Amino acid sequence: MAPKKDKSPPSDPNGIFSGMVVFLIETGVQSRRLQIWKQKLVQMGAKLEDRFTKNVSHVFAMDANLLLQKLDKERLIRAKVKLLAYQWLEDSLIEGEKASEDLYVLSLQSGGGESLSPKADNDSHSRVTLKKSRISAEDAKNSSPRHMNDNKDRVDSRDTKSASSLASRSSSPEVTSPEAIDSLNMPVGTSDSSSLYKPPDLNRNITQIFGKLLNIYRALGDDRRSFSYYKAIPVIEKLPFKIESVDQVKHLPSIGKSMQDRIQEIVTTGKLSKLEHFEKDEKVKTISLFGEVWGIGPATALKLYEKGHRTLDDLRNEESLTHSQRLGLKYFDDIQTRIPRHEVEEMERLLQKVGEEILPGVIVVCGGSYRRGKASCGDMDIVCTHPDRKSHKGFLPKFVKRLKDMEFLREDLVFSVHSTEGTDSGVDTYFGLCTYPGRELRHRIDLKVYPRDIYAFGLIAWTGNDVLNRRLRLLAESKGFLLDDTGLYPATHSSGGKRTKGSASLKFETEKQVFEFLGFPALEPHERNL
Repeated sequence: MAPKKDKSPPSDPNGIFSGMVVFLIETGVQSRRLQIWKQKLVQMGAKLEDRFTKNVSHVFAMDANLLLQKLDKERLIRAKVKLLAYQWLEDSLIEGEKASEDLYVLSLQSGGGESLSPKADNDSHSRVTLKKSRISAEDAKNSSPRHMNDNKDRVDSRDTKSASSLASRSSSPEVTSPEAIDSLNMPVGTSDSSSLYKPPDLNRNITQIFGKLLNIYRALGDDRRSFSYYKAIPVIEKLPFKIESVDQVKHLPSIGKSMQDRIQEIVTTGKLSKLEHFEKDEKVKTISLFGEVWGIGPATALKLYEKGHRTLDDLRNEESLTHSQRLGLKYFDDIQTRIPRHEVEEMERLLQKVGEEILPGVIVVCGGSYRRGKASCGDMDIVCTHPDRKSHKGFLPKFVKRLKDMEFLREDLVFSVHSTEGTDSGVDTYFGLCTYPGRELRHRIDLKVYPRDIYAFGLIAWTGNDVLNRRLRLLAESKGFLLDDTGLYPATHSSGGKRTKGSASLKFETEKQVFEFLGFPALEPHERNL
């Protein structure tokens, strides 16, 4: 039998990387990540060289130090090739078009004062200036999803049809003072990987307003406009400079003429007349209010408005509401009340104690804003597993029963068990209302029990925040994967061209391993308030 030939990926001569001749510095890159990058480059029109020849137009490396370990500096200067960080490749794949190369140049400086780029810094040792930084902003609304598999980053969806896309309250945005942007320049080989993600959010004034418009258009059922803001917000979040003129962003993807006009108005006046109009509009205010009720998503809120309802009292006699929606309405004020951190801590200890009594060795962790170190929480996100990889099966029903017997759990919203059936990745879910011991005030609580093999994904998703989860999803997609709280799946294409999850997830033991595979700084929970 003749040996099978390696199947090379088909190359698109008109792809976004067409005309590029690329040499890759492989040092410091995980083999799987390198394989994906090579595949995408070839598929999208680039030619790969296994040696640094005169034909090479672009050289990619993880940093300048690793680049100089492989190639002679004088030779690079003579060749006049583009020296770029791999981040350029990732961001280009995410956006679907070439990012500006000037923002990703690897700038080298030695004691002799000679540099490969006029933008190189003045340190006396070799450095890479990270001109492209991952700047992030809180979504404009306090209520936002933290699940990585939520469709189009639905900012305010609590529709019970999809338990994994339910939203819950996060803390109010923290204002980061825009100190000098020296934090963008870091020595090669720094051991503090989290410092890669700490530049200040320089354009919160714009992204907050755009986030509100995204919510409003989604509530109104205008998917086209809501999606345009969904695409624009991450582009603006990542800019390593404060926008002072629309001319600075005209070249950016997803920033068309209409979006440019909005940005110019915000930069000039500090506000947006379109948003002010919406905020005074009765329809928008009513739909937004209805959307705050647990279980009522944008589509349902719009239908209720069209039926003539204008207040929460109007909804109390609405026959179409589900049992869960009626509970969300009944305890609306309770659910809106934030929980002090010390109370969450006491309830977490109670849950850990009860869990250990039922199943010795069970891991019970409170995620969400509590795990991120916030002073108060909108709800409690409890993530559980067991180290032996089997005893988690059937744990949740016993856990819920015991907590009900104690009158800690009071009302059920969603309850689904899959671990014993071997379906839905074996994740068990309970959403409900609980009370702090000795009180009647209801708080939202989510209990999730994961098999140990995918526990790291669940912990990341339910810790959040939503900005981080969006970043991770986009990174996964750029590498040919789909990410959600149940795993990291190779992306496949259905007959209609839609990307779907492969049959099996990759396995990782820790959150850090997931971050490292995706090429993202391994942030500690308290560093994830992006």
